[in-house]
Parts: sequence; structure tokens; C-alpha cells
Amino acid sequence: MTTLINRPNTALLVVDMQVGVVAEAYRRDDVVATIAALVDKARGAGVDVIWVQHSGEELPRGSDGWQYVPELARRGSEPLVAKEYSDAFEATDLESVLAGRGIGRFFLAGAQTDECIRSTLHGAITRGYDVTLVADAHTTEDLSDYGAPPPELVVAHTNLYWQYHKAPGRTAGTVNAVDVDFAGPSDPSPSEPSPS
Repeated sequence: MTTLINRPNTALLVVDMQVGVVAEAYRRDDVVATIAALVDKARGAGVDVIWVQHSGEELPRGSDGWQYVPELARRGSEPLVAKEYSDAFEATDLESVLAGRGIGRFFLAGAQTDECIRSTLHGAITRGYDVTLVADAHTTEDLSDYGAPPPELVVAHTNLYWQYHKAPGRTAGTVNAVDVDFAGPSDPSPSEPSPS
């Protein structure tokens, strides 16, 4: 259970699925389709969908690359959180958006696995949230030329370590998109790590 008081609600948080962020991403089309299905599932369940959009020197606000991929359309009633740092909570209004909707638990999807997804996972759990990573709904680009592991290993490793992450009074874990239950318990049961 979340350590936050009066936060019984659940949300889907979609991070940085922007044209310039995922143009060269691992399994880009599969991940986009998976997230689109999750968004539909959340809307059908009456669960808030919160969108996060990054900007910076390499991704200027208003540029073509800054736009969300066309396959993912935000509804006007769904919050959009602008960010400039990896952690979606850092110097943004995400906390007030979640608090205003009574959200203490969320499922996380988006990009990039080894930067904004990991930072937001840790940012959330240290702030008291229950946070479940959707194992097949996040991706990253290939940075192996810079010494990083191949993207499929980055995704698999992130799923592995988050599946078993623990913090007092909070839950972490992973789940595949097909098994996401927005009305279910906040304590995800460990399952086999997804290889991708």
C-alpha cells in the first residue's frame, strides 16, 4: 500500500513517447501499440491517463521531435505534465496532478528505459507511491556505441530489478500489459521477468 494518505486511486503514466525520443527505439512499433492498448484499457476502466512530455536542448518545445507519436492521442481532459529532467517528478507539477486526483498507485510505461523510466520509478517510490512497471510497454534506443548494453538487455534488466524492488509501506513490481488490472490489488505478484 502507498504511504500517501487519502490516495486510493490508480493511474496510467505514459512518459515521453515522443517522435524524437522513440524514432530509433527498440521494438518501437510493438511498444507503441502496447501502450495504445493500455491507454484504451485505462480509459475503459475509468482510470486517469497522465501524459509526460520532455523538452530540452535536443528536444525543443514545439519542434516536430517534441510531439507525441501520432499513434498515441491524448484527450483534452487528460493531464499533460511538461518536464526537463529525467525524473517526471523533478521540477514538474506531476505530484500536484496526482494528489488532486487522489492517486497513490500507478502503472508506468514509455521511454527511455535507462533514463526517464528508471528515474521516474525511483522518484515515485521514494515519494511514497506504489509503482508497477509495465514490462512490455517501455523501450530505449541502442546506445551500445557509448558503452551501454544492447537495448533488449537494458529493458530486461530493468524489468528484473524492478520486479523485486522493495520499500517500506510501498509496492513495486512488473506486469505484462495483458495482465494489467487497474482495479486489482496494489501488490503485484512477482512473475518471470519479460525478456523484452
